[in-house]
Amino acid sequence: MRGGGRLRIVVAEDEPTVREAIELALSLDGYEVAGAADGMAALALLEEAPADALVLDVLMPVLDGLEVCRRLRAKGTDVPILIVTAQDAVAQRVEGLDAGADDYLVKPFALDELLARVRALVRRSRPAAGSVLRYADLELDLERYTARRGHRELVLTRTEFSLLELFLGHPEQVLTRDVITDRIWQYEIGAGSNVLEVYVSYLRGKLEEGGEARLIQTVRGVGYVLRA
Repeated sequence: MRGGGRLRIVVAEDEPTVREAIELALSLDGYEVAGAADGMAALALLEEAPADALVLDVLMPVLDGLEVCRRLRAKGTDVPILIVTAQDAVAQRVEGLDAGADDYLVKPFALDELLARVRALVRRSRPAAGSVLRYADLELDLERYTARRGHRELVLTRTEFSLLELFLGHPEQVLTRDVITDRIWQYEIGAGSNVLEVYVSYLRGKLEEGGEARLIQTVRGVGYVLRA
């Protein structure tokens, strides 16, 4: 929410009928919406005024969605990004996450699901203030939005931060796959999806980058647990 008004969502989609349907659904859900027909126009809208979330098509003229993601993240812009794409191969989804997207949605999709995912992204971007979570040598400051392991600062995406917050809020408690996906993504992830595994792998890589021992342990067939 910028300046006390409605939450602002930028929608970048080159197909007019799809863009207009998304804009209308978001407007009816109470958001202020700005639309763009290509990636460069989307970046211009974000320069004009900050957004609370970005709904971003991948295949667009002038500048594609993945390059928009990369440019925003390279500048340090942390706007939550939901990619919408007709490409449903795992490798293509991972490419979107690697580019800096927080979530993806495969076309064709139900507008209700898109709205649910946008709401989830906005909620995750607003952590509760005034609290510091600690376990072993991990520290997560929810007010300053910082993370440390020992003396080393961790640079986390929004989703990685939320995932670590969940583990730190339930140390040494086994969290099932369903519980984690429901708390982090707020919608059902299919049994064949590996988005949770992808993010656990990313988070482990950052937590163990300095050669530290593994803290996020796999409980085979169940889920994960934060355990020293």
